Amino acid sequence: MRIMKYSYIILLLVSTLLNTTTTANAKGNTKMEVCHIPPDDPSNYHTLNINNKAMKAHLAHGDIAGNCEQAFPDEVELKILAINDFHGNIATSSGSFGGTGRADFLSANIQAAKSLADNSIFVSAGDLIGASPLVSSLFHDEPTIEAMNLIGLDINALGNHEFDEGPDELLRMQNGGSHPVDGDFDGDEFLGADFEFLSANVVVDATGETLFPSYSIRDYQGIKVAFIGMTLEAVPTVVSPTGVVGLSFQDEVDTVNALVPILQQDNIEAIVVLLHEGGRSDGGLNDCGSGLTGPIADIVPLLDYAVDLVITGHTNDEFVCEIDGKWVTMADNRGRLFTEIDVILDRHSNDMTVMSINNRPNLQEGIVPDSAVTSLIDKYDALSETLANSVIGSITADILREGNIAGESSLGDIIADAQLQSTALVGFGDAVVAFMNPGGIRNDFLFLTSGPEADSEVTFSEAFSTQPFGNSLVTMSLTGEQIDTLLEQQWVGQSSPRILQVSNGFTYVWDANAVEGDRVDAASIVINGFPIDLTSSYRVTVNSFLAEGGDNFSVLKEGTNRLGGEIDLDALVTYFGLNSPVAPGSQDRVTRLN
Repeated sequence: MRIMKYSYIILLLVSTLLNTTTTANAKGNTKMEVCHIPPDDPSNYHTLNINNKAMKAHLAHGDIAGNCEQAFPDEVELKILAINDFHGNIATSSGSFGGTGRADFLSANIQAAKSLADNSIFVSAGDLIGASPLVSSLFHDEPTIEAMNLIGLDINALGNHEFDEGPDELLRMQNGGSHPVDGDFDGDEFLGADFEFLSANVVVDATGETLFPSYSIRDYQGIKVAFIGMTLEAVPTVVSPTGVVGLSFQDEVDTVNALVPILQQDNIEAIVVLLHEGGRSDGGLNDCGSGLTGPIADIVPLLDYAVDLVITGHTNDEFVCEIDGKWVTMADNRGRLFTEIDVILDRHSNDMTVMSINNRPNLQEGIVPDSAVTSLIDKYDALSETLANSVIGSITADILREGNIAGESSLGDIIADAQLQSTALVGFGDAVVAFMNPGGIRNDFLFLTSGPEADSEVTFSEAFSTQPFGNSLVTMSLTGEQIDTLLEQQWVGQSSPRILQVSNGFTYVWDANAVEGDRVDAASIVINGFPIDLTSSYRVTVNSFLAEGGDNFSVLKEGTNRLGGEIDLDALVTYFGLNSPVAPGSQDRVTRLN
């Protein structure tokens, strides 16, 4: 059938006929639209073969009606909305960017952005869950999954924190079901995520298959777009080994580049990578400043030229950069920003052109929050309220996780002291020193009230948000030489220095100008007033994450005579109960030269 001037064609018949997507109503009837063909554009003449009897009948009886601007638009607009590093912050408000945060406001702002486009998709670049506030993590992040179901998240590429509770729990997040230990929290079985989990480079060792699908293909008026999910290869160094047992994490660049020709065989040229790996920029919300630094700056130039857009996470920065013709974005963390990306899909090339990118604050002022999400937050707030608001102690001033020039923080001192207090007694570890990884300190203790408590008071919820991982304490024997090696590993094999926080009575000096692997003067290491003996054995306490070699502190796996202790959070709560009011740590245990 030849379509001539002023004639009409059927749009959305079947995808194989018109290279577009059909839709069906609840009864399974195919949706069909009739589109006027402008008389002055020969490119709009098409030849169709109609083989479907039902469709021929509709044509014969003239009972197909409707109208649209053009049957096959050469260009299709798509709005991509993105977040990263949400970390379960469904109820967290922030003063950043003029007052932002909370999932109910995020929902309202996302829906408003979607209303401006015929085609849209909402994606996450990882760490959607894990290291979450009490209102979500107390319930194993089920509240965050349910909130994102209500908001309409389409895809989440896995980050490192998705693996905090291991692959089985992560599969439960996708598929639903009762928690194997805690059961159902509100009387209803958890149904799992309505959105897709993706990770192309996480492979199950036993099967050789990926733990989750590698990519998702979405069709927009007959033009396909591939979204590849990618987890940072370094996950085993930042997650407890028990969280990644039986899994392999493959190179990001190799994985993406191997998928590109597979996608191109399906005539897919529009390719978006959701990569949970990041970097830093000295620019503003929507620029790149003097450029990107860090792992992502090394990865993007090596990605296949067919990749159009890389949405990133992990380093909690905000930027919009272009590297080798690929746009690279990040939108802070905790739901304070979202990225709005407008692209044009070209029907002739099947490719994508980025038209505009803006990191937009998840504003609260003047915004009506999504009532369904608000109700969900209120439900879980009520379930956790009694425990969350209980006062565990007090402080004399702000106690912060930000390190000084030597890398030592006032809060790091306090946490290390709490862990030593828990394990120093005979029979409980006999520890003489405790080490705390800085990445495990997730929040500050502020003197001014942030809730129903009085100024200076610290609540269980605040302690939980500071140490949310539920790691247990492990005391082990290390030689003085192994302790020296441990301190050197703060730089060796690290993408950036990880200065361990140390307990009272332990001091040492490091030299920033010394070569990597020889920055700590072994003669400067002192325990309780005595220089360390490299051949002697010492009892050392760390959390279970570090004890298994987390953060690349591999020497801790060599520790002997291990004794398990209480949960790190419990040790901190006990410390506040015994020592309040607690003053900020002295920050005089680690000394930096040069």
